[in-house]
Amino acid sequence: MDLLALADFNLVARHGGFGKAARAAARPKATLSRRVTELEASLGVRLFERGARVLKLTEEGRALFERTALLLTELDETAGAIASGGHKPRGRLRVSAPLLFSQTAMGKIAAGFAMKFPDVRLEVTTEDRAVDMIEEAYDLVIRVNPAPDAALVGRAFLHDRLVVVASPGLRRPDDAPVPAIVRGAIGQRSTWKVATASGRSSIAVEPILGLSSLVMVRDAVRMGVGVGRLPLSLVSHDLSAGTLVHWGDVDGPATALWALYPTRRLLSARVSAFLDFLREAFPKGTPDELAAYVEGRGSSGAITAQTSA
Repeated sequence: MDLLALADFNLVARHGGFGKAARAAARPKATLSRRVTELEASLGVRLFERGARVLKLTEEGRALFERTALLLTELDETAGAIASGGHKPRGRLRVSAPLLFSQTAMGKIAAGFAMKFPDVRLEVTTEDRAVDMIEEAYDLVIRVNPAPDAALVGRAFLHDRLVVVASPGLRRPDDAPVPAIVRGAIGQRSTWKVATASGRSSIAVEPILGLSSLVMVRDAVRMGVGVGRLPLSLVSHDLSAGTLVHWGDVDGPATALWALYPTRRLLSARVSAFLDFLREAFPKGTPDELAAYVEGRGSSGAITAQTSA
């Protein structure tokens, strides 16, 4: 496959037309049209549907664009790095992160990373769904307890666990369900299994509030409305201060945050730099370390970079 023709195809696809691509690249429109036609002939498929005023990617064209755009960008960046005599991270870095981690820590992480690597244009979006990294053009995703995926590789950089907490004034009844605050829709009465120093037990709960984020759940629990199941990192300061009390650890698997990237994609300098930055921010990867980072009490390089600015 002719890489120059492929690059011209990507140029036209990215700008949505031969005229716009020609103006953006200061290239003759006829040359771009000819190169794309030659690429179509070599592949034996139509890459664009050409109308009188509209140019649309065909299904094959869209698939080719999605699978080659980032690779060509990485090749350009690699060539630029070699030409400049180094491998300094540069270019756009798109990251998808879950809601809670974004609300509590990602702002500080992004700011510290931007100060350390000013040539990288970091874009962070917050979504709890499992985004499609290839089709949606993400360089790296952060996921909570991700399912095994042969197309992704990475590592866990933080660990947490769920705990049941309540306001000190909330009594734990012996013969009735305790009011509970949950994330999401309010369900029926249920039982939460917990582990304590004295063994395992069950807490009968009746959800009375359904909230869309764990930060909202924590704030409502602080008000004494009911108990909640929350990450230890989110409530460790309250537990230390006595504003919340610990009713037990949720009996179940621990929570792990993973940083993942596609196996089919070259590990660019900017992705490698971001992975290293996460490792420096959370060298132990414990709930207390995350809580300290959020509260500004940590001593990692990322925190130092931020507070010294």
